[in-house]
Amino acid sequence: MKLEETALPGAFVVRPEPHEDERGLFARTYDEATFAAAGLRTRFPQHSLSYNRRTGTLRGLHWQEAPHQEAKLVRCTRGRLWDAIVDLRPGSPTRLAWLGFELSAESRLALYVPEGFAHGFVTLADDTEVAYLISAAQAPDAARGARWNDPVFGIAWPCEPAVISARDAGYEDFVP
Repeated sequence: MKLEETALPGAFVVRPEPHEDERGLFARTYDEATFAAAGLRTRFPQHSLSYNRRTGTLRGLHWQEAPHQEAKLVRCTRGRLWDAIVDLRPGSPTRLAWLGFELSAESRLALYVPEGFAHGFVTLADDTEVAYLISAAQAPDAARGARWNDPVFGIAWPCEPAVISARDAGYEDFVP
C-alpha cells in the first residue's frame, strides 16, 4: 500500500497495491509500521459502519474537540461517495481549507483524516456503506459539527443532498 499526502498536511490517501491472480486479488489496506513511519495514528479502538440507502445522503461535517480529537481512516466498502475534509487546526497554514475525494468499493482507496479536521460525505450511489477506523472513543460532550454548505468553507459538493438529518442541516455558521 502507498500513503499519498494530500495538499492538506497530515491528510493522506491510502492506495492499496493489489496482487492479482486467477483467484482474484489481495491487498494490504493498513500497515502499522507504514502508518507509524509517516507519523500517523496506529491505534484505532473504535470501528464503525455507516449504511446509506439513497444516493445524495449527506453526513457531516463532524469532529470532536480536544482532548477527544480523533483521526479516522475512512473506506467505502460498497457503492460510491464523495468525501470532504476541512482543516480546523488552530495555527495551521491551511486552516479552513478543504479537499474532496471520491471513494468507492471499486477503487478501494481510503482516506486518512487527521485529528483537528472536520469530515463529511455525500453518497453517489444507493446502498453505500462506509467503514471507519477511529482513534478515539465517541465522546458526546466533545462532538461538534458544521453545516455542509457553510460559506466560510465554500465546499464545492458534487450534488445537493437528497437526505440529510435535521442536526446536520441545522448547524449554525462556523465561527473561525
